[in-house]
Amino acid sequence: MTEAISNHTNKTISTRPQTIMLMGTSSHVGKSILATALCRIFHQQGRRVVPFKAQNMALNSYVTKDGLEMGRAQVAQAEAAGLAPHVDMNPVLLKPTGNSCSQVIVDGKPIGNLSAREYHKGKSRQLFGHVTAALARLSAAYDTIVIEGAGSPAEINLKDDDIVNMRVAKYLQAPVLLIADIDRGGSLASLVGTLELLDEGERALVKGLIINKFRGDVTLMDTAVDFLEKKTGKPVLGIVPYIEKMGIDDEDSVSLADKEREQEKEGPKDLTLAVIETPKISNFTDFEALAEEPDVEIAYVKTAEELRALKPDAILLPGSKNTTEDLLHLRKEGIETAIADFVNAGTPLIGICGGYQMLGEKIADPHHTESGHDEVAGLGYLPMVTTFEEEKRTVQVTADCPGLEFLDGVLLGKGMPGYEIHMGRTEFTAPVRHPFHIVRQGDARVNLWDGALREDGRVFGTYLHGVFDHDGFRRQFLNVLRHQKGLDLLPIQRNRRREKEQAYDHLAGVVKGALDMKQLAKIMDDAAAAAAEAGSAAGATAGAGSTPEADA
Repeated sequence: MTEAISNHTNKTISTRPQTIMLMGTSSHVGKSILATALCRIFHQQGRRVVPFKAQNMALNSYVTKDGLEMGRAQVAQAEAAGLAPHVDMNPVLLKPTGNSCSQVIVDGKPIGNLSAREYHKGKSRQLFGHVTAALARLSAAYDTIVIEGAGSPAEINLKDDDIVNMRVAKYLQAPVLLIADIDRGGSLASLVGTLELLDEGERALVKGLIINKFRGDVTLMDTAVDFLEKKTGKPVLGIVPYIEKMGIDDEDSVSLADKEREQEKEGPKDLTLAVIETPKISNFTDFEALAEEPDVEIAYVKTAEELRALKPDAILLPGSKNTTEDLLHLRKEGIETAIADFVNAGTPLIGICGGYQMLGEKIADPHHTESGHDEVAGLGYLPMVTTFEEEKRTVQVTADCPGLEFLDGVLLGKGMPGYEIHMGRTEFTAPVRHPFHIVRQGDARVNLWDGALREDGRVFGTYLHGVFDHDGFRRQFLNVLRHQKGLDLLPIQRNRRREKEQAYDHLAGVVKGALDMKQLAKIMDDAAAAAAEAGSAAGATAGAGSTPEADA
């Protein structure tokens, strides 16, 4: 496939793969999930399909094989498309740090922290060249691109500096599907209102409407569909049902409340694990595999009162984008004291990444990488001090667990894949046992040790994201907790890798059954034909003596 992209960011691609872009009337309407579904459907059709989102805002990120950072939504979409994740799928990532400020990650590497005003009123437009460069590389390698927007394309205060919604659609002349979440209510008004706020050229790019997360008898929506099509002049491609327990990783912590509601419907479980939901919680997907186990309830707790009322079998401290501020939050809200009371009574405590750093004696931030504090006292469970550095460590790893003496059991694991993503360097103030042996970083063989275990086996921490994704290690961990409660031990219940593939197939089947796929194919075919015709016309004009500068 040949590819021609102008260096000028206001020109369009003249030859390119087929595209389809998903935008929403607001955040959390299901754009990411529907993009994942289309990636799987096109992959099943034998297309060389790739996901793309120009700019993502999320604390739940991922590290690629080459040690670069990207949003997890595009990771799930890549998996659905049968691909290894790559930062070209998400060239710009914003990770909120607090006080209307975000760490800006471009092509997988941090370039600094910017306020919302600094980013939207200066930096974002400068980064559009990175977006078009990523699109050029993807266009040269794939025949179909499934593009996800962000938030709403009708946010008037942000449109001039937008690089993720209509600027991408116009650049590619990509057909757009506009999605509304009927589960929230007001879906008809949000679709009509969003279209009304778009300019004429933007409205013309919207080729269809989708109503998502519908519960009940879909025939009751017939009059609504008729109204929408007459009012907007846009076809309704389908009404997608609400899908319970999809088994697909989420990117946004907004989804945590939905997950807890789903668990409540299932009734009480044998084990209850408390995840401390701090204001800047990140990489909460570390606990997705635990939540999928049939004997486990995962509860995300925000207050000391919630934690005390829960009486959990174990407490999990997750990663954080602002570890020192989240640690001070635990202290201020009395959660630190509640955790200590449980640990002193025998409840195990496990920290991952930022949560691991909190377990130590002190966190130092001499360069003010995350906050204005020079140092903050840790929770004091492990003999270690963490110092934040200016350079972030991002690397995929493979680790073994040669014998973690947890409570009255021993946890073992071999060839456990995971990744590290942190700013801190941890040093130990006393001898300590390390639970994980890192045997590979990227493609290189190494001999390193990670994490720390308290002498009584009740507290441990690690920098490794994904340790609970290992089926054997996860079940051993849960069985030790079951033994503590006098419950029978269970064999391995889940094969997470196989179940994720099944989840992608199930999602694709539901969406394919709900959407008019013939109409979607025609929309994509017509857009590709129009682009080819426009490219031919542009070529003829260039041959008549125009210059790139004139065309720009």
